[in-house]
Amino acid sequence: MAKPLHNRQNRKELKEKYASIRESRIVLSFYRYVFIRQPETFRNELYQNLDRLDVKGRIYIAQEGINGQISLPEKNLEALQSLFQNLEALRDIRLNLAVEHQARSFFALIIKVKPKIVADGIEDPAFDVTRSGVHLDAEAFNRLALRPESVIVDMRNHYESEVGHFRNALLPQVVTFRESLPIVKDLLEDKKDQPVIMYCTGGIRCEKASAYLKHHGFKQVYQLDGGIIKYSHDAAAKGLPNLFLGKNFVFDERLGERISEEVIARCHQCGSPCDDHTNCANDACHLLFIQCKSCAEKHRGCCSEKCSDFIQLSPEEQKQGRRTEVFNGTKFSKGRYHGGQRLDGRG
Repeated sequence: MAKPLHNRQNRKELKEKYASIRESRIVLSFYRYVFIRQPETFRNELYQNLDRLDVKGRIYIAQEGINGQISLPEKNLEALQSLFQNLEALRDIRLNLAVEHQARSFFALIIKVKPKIVADGIEDPAFDVTRSGVHLDAEAFNRLALRPESVIVDMRNHYESEVGHFRNALLPQVVTFRESLPIVKDLLEDKKDQPVIMYCTGGIRCEKASAYLKHHGFKQVYQLDGGIIKYSHDAAAKGLPNLFLGKNFVFDERLGERISEEVIARCHQCGSPCDDHTNCANDACHLLFIQCKSCAEKHRGCCSEKCSDFIQLSPEEQKQGRRTEVFNGTKFSKGRYHGGQRLDGRG
């Protein structure tokens, strides 16, 4: 019988299994805008090959390209590189090694076919994602970023930039990349002739964002090559000043990797300095928010007293309550810090 091309194991069981893993695993990300004629066929072949190498993670495939964040045993890295070299769409693709590696970053291999690898809301047929901005390495980024006329734009979401960002960067308060494109364009409307430097986690969002600004008449558009991840490695390797403050938010179980020692965010419950993201322990809520250790203990890992009380109910009472109760995670997709106001609205 052929092996299923999807993970069939329970997530809780997988987490328990990988909690005890002691092998050396590495975390990396990659992306490429490239035409993939048959995404579904490509997806199935890739799944089979990666599963053999014990790869875990999340990969999106579309006709416009591929976007992945994965972990694998360090001993299998060379085999992965060989595999990618034998696939035309992935040949010579850059693999961004994470700043911090944990065996438990991912627990399953998930590969999905999507309409786009980055949802953008762009319907203009004249838009060309390959006409992106000038790529800057760490040294060139520092040099241009320190010029007074330059505008630095964070193309990530508010919950990412809240825990870490480049000095003097414009930080759009958005929840999705799709939302950010028209907002950033409008914010920069009077700066079309100034140097605009865009950055994101690994570079994939800036490929589209920089092409989007150029499509709308911006003259000097740049992007940080390889994003924050590559910048961190290169700045350290070359002894360059690190202009990034705080943590780099990542979309796996780690939820963040430290780039500098500054803690620029605050606990969403008590307001003390903290940059540790977590999901509310009440699965009916599951809100992503920032919580310090003291509040985690006080509220049992929950975002509010309501959620803390709810998880102490019996399973049957929780099942009934899910049908009628409204939690923070019901109302908000991601948490925000409101200058001291608690997430549960109690001051």
